[in-house]
Amino acid sequence: MLNVAVKAARAAGALINRAALDVEAVRVSVKQTNDFVTEVDKAAEAAIIETLLTAYPGHGILAEESGSEHGAKDSEFVWIIDPLDGTTNFIHGFPFYCVSIALSVRGKVEQAVVYDPNRNDIYSASKGRGSYVNDRRIRVGKRTRLQECLISTGFPYRPGDKLKPYLNMLGEVMSQCAGVRRPGAAALDLAHVAAGYTDGFFETSLQPWDVAAGSLLITEAGGLIGNFTGEADFIDHGECVAGNPRIYGQLVGTLGKYSKFAGAGDKASVRQALSGAGDETPADGSEEAAPAAKPTLKAKRIKAGSAAAPEAEAAQQVPDAPF
Repeated sequence: MLNVAVKAARAAGALINRAALDVEAVRVSVKQTNDFVTEVDKAAEAAIIETLLTAYPGHGILAEESGSEHGAKDSEFVWIIDPLDGTTNFIHGFPFYCVSIALSVRGKVEQAVVYDPNRNDIYSASKGRGSYVNDRRIRVGKRTRLQECLISTGFPYRPGDKLKPYLNMLGEVMSQCAGVRRPGAAALDLAHVAAGYTDGFFETSLQPWDVAAGSLLITEAGGLIGNFTGEADFIDHGECVAGNPRIYGQLVGTLGKYSKFAGAGDKASVRQALSGAGDETPADGSEEAAPAAKPTLKAKRIKAGSAAAPEAEAAQQVPDAPF
């Protein structure tokens, strides 16, 4: 199954690279403000789906552009596809975008491929078998103090994304780490955390196809991934934090109060801070500070490759780890 996913990712990557030679000629349409889709996204997605369903006609599909209209509707095997993560980068010629493909089996991600067509790098993972870039085993970084770390993130860019809470989060993280980067493709950001190129990642307003493959890359590389409060069943929550166990715990400690699943006390403190900054919007972007109902993904509920835990629990689980 992993080999089929790699084949599908390379087929999509070939289309993307060909289009990148004359990106000005690519037709672009707008899904909503600052949210673009191109003919390349659609062609790449079609190539991936054709490759996967040719090999596994009984499997289901959940894709960014076509949703769940292809494949079997009741299969326990569901391919989660982002044919071109980083479309805005692509249409500007900024070379940071990727193809992301994951296979969920009975609600848990078991195969993952993230393909960087600019560098011709295949990041891959199978449940229980480790993470790789091309043929080289990768591990999350070994730094233990957030102040030494390089953290990646994604900025709010769509209408309705709450900027003030994010700026507060960004300010806290920036003051605690060595640097923050915003490359613009969450799936590739997670692959880079798995490879140790960056030490951690956080972002809100994410979709399952943004994080499904990356979640397995992280856990198979020895890291942890979850929502801002540390819950491992996070893929349909719209928020994500990842890193090695020690850095993950420190990021959860900083970001947890901004989660839509934070306790009433944490939400009140954040709301008070935002009110002092001239914005009374709750941290989770809702109109009220009442506890938020857990969102659900109608097509399928997907779980990450392994459990995430706060810093203290992570430290107990890996007392002798080099990180």
